[in-house]
Amino acid sequence: MAKENKTSEHEKENKEWLESFRWILENEPKERAETILKLLQDEAVKKAVLPTEDFTMPYYNTIPSGEEKAYPGNIEIEEKLTAYIRWNAMAMVAKANRENEGIGGHISTYASISNLWEVGFHHFFKVYEDGSADNVYFQGHASPGVYARAFLEDRLTEENLENFRRDVFSPKALTSYPHPKIMPNFWNHPTVSMGLGAIMAIYQARFNKYLQDRGLVKENKQKVWAFLGDGEMDEPEARGAISIAARDKLENLIFVVDCNLQRLDGPVRGNHKIIQELEGLFKGAGWNVIKVLWGSEWDALFEKDKSNKLLKRLTELPDGELQKYAFEDGDLMKEELFGDDEDLKELVKNISPEELKRFKRGGHDLTKIYNAYQAAVEHKGQPTIILAQTIKGYGQGDSGEASNVAHQTKKMDEKGLKHFRDYFNVPISDEDLEDIPFIKPQKDSEELNYLFERRKKLGGFLPTRKDKTEALKEPDAAIFENFFEGSDDKEAATTGVMVQIVSKLLKDENVKNLITPIIPDESRTFGLESLFSQAGIYAPEGQNYEPVDKDTLLFYKEEKKGAILEEGITEAGCMSEFIAAGTAYSNQGVNTIPFYFFYSMFGFQRVGDLIWAAADAGAKGFLIGGISGRTSIPGEGLQHQDGQSHLNALAFPNLKAYDPTFAYELAIIVQNGIKEMYADKKNYLYYLSVVNDTYPMPKMPEDVKDGVLKGLYKFKAASKTKERKAHLFGSGAIMKEVLAAAEILEEEYEVAVDIWSITSYKALYDDAIDTERENKQHAQLNPEPNYIEQCLKDENGVFVAALDYVKALPLAVSKWFPAKLTTLGTDGFGRSDTREQLRHFFEVDAKNIVYAVLYDLAMQDDFPTEELKKAIKKLEINPDKKNPRKYDL
Repeated sequence: MAKENKTSEHEKENKEWLESFRWILENEPKERAETILKLLQDEAVKKAVLPTEDFTMPYYNTIPSGEEKAYPGNIEIEEKLTAYIRWNAMAMVAKANRENEGIGGHISTYASISNLWEVGFHHFFKVYEDGSADNVYFQGHASPGVYARAFLEDRLTEENLENFRRDVFSPKALTSYPHPKIMPNFWNHPTVSMGLGAIMAIYQARFNKYLQDRGLVKENKQKVWAFLGDGEMDEPEARGAISIAARDKLENLIFVVDCNLQRLDGPVRGNHKIIQELEGLFKGAGWNVIKVLWGSEWDALFEKDKSNKLLKRLTELPDGELQKYAFEDGDLMKEELFGDDEDLKELVKNISPEELKRFKRGGHDLTKIYNAYQAAVEHKGQPTIILAQTIKGYGQGDSGEASNVAHQTKKMDEKGLKHFRDYFNVPISDEDLEDIPFIKPQKDSEELNYLFERRKKLGGFLPTRKDKTEALKEPDAAIFENFFEGSDDKEAATTGVMVQIVSKLLKDENVKNLITPIIPDESRTFGLESLFSQAGIYAPEGQNYEPVDKDTLLFYKEEKKGAILEEGITEAGCMSEFIAAGTAYSNQGVNTIPFYFFYSMFGFQRVGDLIWAAADAGAKGFLIGGISGRTSIPGEGLQHQDGQSHLNALAFPNLKAYDPTFAYELAIIVQNGIKEMYADKKNYLYYLSVVNDTYPMPKMPEDVKDGVLKGLYKFKAASKTKERKAHLFGSGAIMKEVLAAAEILEEEYEVAVDIWSITSYKALYDDAIDTERENKQHAQLNPEPNYIEQCLKDENGVFVAALDYVKALPLAVSKWFPAKLTTLGTDGFGRSDTREQLRHFFEVDAKNIVYAVLYDLAMQDDFPTEELKKAIKKLEINPDKKNPRKYDL
C-alpha cells in the first residue's frame, strides 16, 4: 500500500511539473523554456543523472502547428499539377515495361517523394542571375518524376517520355537515372549509386564556400539539396562525412530524407525506428534536425492528447508495425493503435476508419513540408537534415502501396490504374485508362500558367546543365619546357616533378587562382608540404592556433583563402571534393583545375565508384596516383602496393591514364591535359601515376611529344647493329630496370637493344580497339594500322615489356605487336622489403628482364642453350623459386 501511495504521489508531482512547464510555454518566450531545460540538464550532468536518449525527441513534428506559416502557394493548383506529374511518371515506367518486358524502372519511389520535390520546385529551388543554380541531388530511383515535370514545362516531348530507358534505340531517349554523360544538357549530378549523393552533396556545399572564400566567385548563393532514401542512409558514404558539414558550419546544405521506412526488400528498421536513429546520429554530429512526421490531420489529436499517451505510443511503435498500418485498412489502425486504451479511444471516437486511413504522413503534407524547408533555408551556422515520413508507393493502393515489393512495382493493372487515377483526381476517362496516356493541361490553362510563373519567379528551369566558362588561356609554356632539359646527374622523382609543376602553376598569371590541390592527409609523403606556405590550406575560420612548426619554413599554414583542400584521411571525401571542383565549369562557371594526390592503391580500388561518378558527371582534372606500382613503396606491404590501378582505368571511357617515367613526359602530359580539358573544352579526366623512386632525368629526345601522348615512342635506339635484336618496353617505376637491362644485354651478351617508353597502355588499347572496330565496320579488308602497328611495323627481334603492374595490362595490347610479347609484371599480393628485393621477387628487375630476352632468343635459336644455363646462374635466377602469384594462407 505504501508503494502504491508513493507512486500516486509521484504521478501527482509529475503532473504539476508538466503543468508548470506548459504555463511557461504558453506565457513566456520560447527562449525562456529552453533556458529552464538547459539549467535542469546542466544540474543533472553534475550529478551524473543523464537522459538515456539524449539526442532524440519524441516521435513528433519538430515545428509545432502553432508556429507554422501559412502556405504561400495555391495548394489546389499545385495538387492538380502534381497529379499530372505523378500520372506521367507512372505511365513512363508502365508503358516502357508493357512495350519491353523487363526494361525496368521504378514507380513507388517517386510516389513517395513527389510532394517533397514539388514544394521545392514551386517555392525553393532557385536559378540565380549569374546563371548558377541550386545544386539539387535528385534521388535517382525517382527520376521519372523529374522527366514528367519537364514534360509539363515543354522541355521534354511525349517522344522523350515514350523512349524512357531506350538510350540506344532513340536519340531522344531518357536515361534510367540521372546520368549527365548521356543527357549532358539536363542532369548535373549522378546519384543512383546509393550513398554517393550524400557525400558528394556535402563536399559540393563545402566547395561552394571555398569558391567564395578564395574570391573565385563574388558571392555564392547556391543551396545544396540532397534528396536521399532512408534505406540509402545505411551506406557508409551517406554517413561518413556528416561531421565535416557541421564542423564547417555548412548552412548552405540541406539533406531531405524520404523516410518511407522501406528499403528494397522490406523495412529499413522493422524492429526499431530509422527516423529516431537518424535524428540521434545527425544531432550528435552537430546538425540541425527537423522531423516532418505527421500531416495536419494529426494536429487535433496531439492537441487533445493531454496525457501524451498517443505521443508515447507512436514513439515506441516499431517501424514494421507502423508500415502495417499504412498497408492495411483503417480498421486495423483504429483497433490496434487506439483500441486498447480508453484515453486513446476517446481521441478517435468520432473519426471513422476510412477517415483515419486518409490521415497523411508529414512528407505528403504541403504545409508541413514548406515550413520545414523555410526553416532550413533560414537556419544559420549548421547544415540541416529534414526527416520526412512518407509512404512508399503512396496512392498506388493494392499495386504496391507500403508493401515489401513496392520497389519492384513496374506495371499497373486496370484496377490499380483506376485507384491511382481516383486517388489523385487525374482527369482521364475509363475508356482511355488502358492506353495509359501521357497527359498535359491545356496550353493557357491556370495550372500551366501557375507552373511557369513559379519557375520564372525562382529564376528558371532546373535541372539544366551548361558549360558556363570561356576557353581558358593556357599557362606559360616555359613552366613545362623547363623540364625538357633534364636534370643532368641530379636524381629526382616524378612525384617531386609533379609537385614542382603544381607549384609553378600556382604562380602563373593565367591559372594561379584556378589550381586546386586536393590531398587526403598525405602531403608530406608526396613532398607537398612545400606548398603549405605558398598556397595555404583552406580553413573557413582561418587558423586560430599557433602551429608547433611555426618557426619552420614549411609550417602547417591554414587560412580562409587557402588553395589546398587538405581533407583528412578520407579518400571518398577527397574524391567528392574533386568532383565538385572538376564540375565547377558547369555548376558555377569557373574553370577550377583540381590536382588530387593520393596513394595509387587508394584510388580506383577504394573509391572506384566515385571515380565512375566523376566520369559520368563530366568532371575534369588530374588524379595523381602517388608511389604507384607494386614494388615502389618498399616497407608498406600488400595493402598499400598498387599493381592494378592502370588495369582498372581501362574501363573508364573518358579517362586518359598515363604511367610516365621521366620529367619531360610528365610535363608534356600535364600541359596537354590543361589544353584539352580547359582550352579545347573537352570532357576528359586524367590519371597520372608517379613514383618516389629517384634517378637522373634525361633530356627530352627530339620529336617525341606526339608519342608521349599517344602512349608509345622509341626512347633510345641500339648503340650498335648486332645479329641479336631485342626491344624492351618500360614504363613508370620499372623503366629504371629496363635501362639497366639494356646495358647488360648490349655489353655482356651482344644483343642490340631498342628501348621504348610506354607512357599509356590505355591510350594504346583505346586506339587499337577503335581502329579495329573502324576497319571491321567499313569492311576494310586491307585494314588501316593502329598506332602500335605503325610504330613497330619494321621491327624484328624479341619483344619484352616490364612494368610494375599486372601482366594483363600489356597482354591487353600484345595481339597488335609484330611478334610474341613477353610480359613481366607484378601479379600477386605485395610484400614488404627494399625496392631491389621486391623487384627481384616479382621478377621485374634488370636481371629478370635480361633473362627473359635471352630465353626468347634461345627459343628462336639465336642464343645457345649452354649459354642460357650459364646466364641463369649469373643472373641469380632460381628455377625452384615460388611463383609470386601464389601465396600460402
